[in-house]
Amino acid sequence: MTTVLERRAQRETSAPDATARVVAVAMLWITAVLLVDAGSTRWTQRGLGICTWLVLVWLLRGESPLVRMQTAVVIVFASIVEYTFSPLLEVYTYRFDNVPMYVPPGHGLVYLAALAIGRLEWVQAHLRLCTAAVMLGGGAYAGYGLTSADRLDVLGAFWFLCLAGFLLWGPSRGLYVGAFLVVTYLEIAGTALGTWTWQAVDPTGLIPIGNPPSGAAGGYGWFDLAALLLAPALLTSWHDLRRRVTRTRAS
Repeated sequence: MTTVLERRAQRETSAPDATARVVAVAMLWITAVLLVDAGSTRWTQRGLGICTWLVLVWLLRGESPLVRMQTAVVIVFASIVEYTFSPLLEVYTYRFDNVPMYVPPGHGLVYLAALAIGRLEWVQAHLRLCTAAVMLGGGAYAGYGLTSADRLDVLGAFWFLCLAGFLLWGPSRGLYVGAFLVVTYLEIAGTALGTWTWQAVDPTGLIPIGNPPSGAAGGYGWFDLAALLLAPALLTSWHDLRRRVTRTRAS
């Protein structure tokens, strides 16, 4: 079943080639940033941050105003999570004990890539198959974290349950399929390169965490839910503000 959001996204995308281009550019840039940052300095991170913002803005030029606002909401919520759980609570830490400048716009790219994967023609035509594959693959990954991994991963299993709930009952099933692919790849690559490291337990000392946690993509379901709830109202408010400013200037 195709949701209203996914049908709207398909209509507002100029062509299938444009959707595939968003996926390719976002994934290639994410990979390049991880590789460059693996042995970089803080100044290199800052340069990567500026460039990542430019790539994100360039990709968003081809998107609808609604998708742009949704991406902005995701960036804000993800940044709050980053600054709370990394430097403050140290659930995971980056190489320089900071939040690299490329991370906030990087979340925008991850969301945009997941959204684009979800609206690919093949994914839409085989959405039930893709959903079942993510449930099976994600469940196996979470099970591995609970039974066979070097570190017990209870947090990853909880996040997988969140992802499964969104896949079964959420409004953007294609996006959740894309999020599983993008976020799982990102977490495995980022931790393997040493860009960030997850602690063995949460701040309470009660919840074991894998490095990386298996179901991390479940977090993007919550980001998407925030975007769906807030973006339409924010977009309406933005348009109203622009109209008021225009009338004021004209009077």
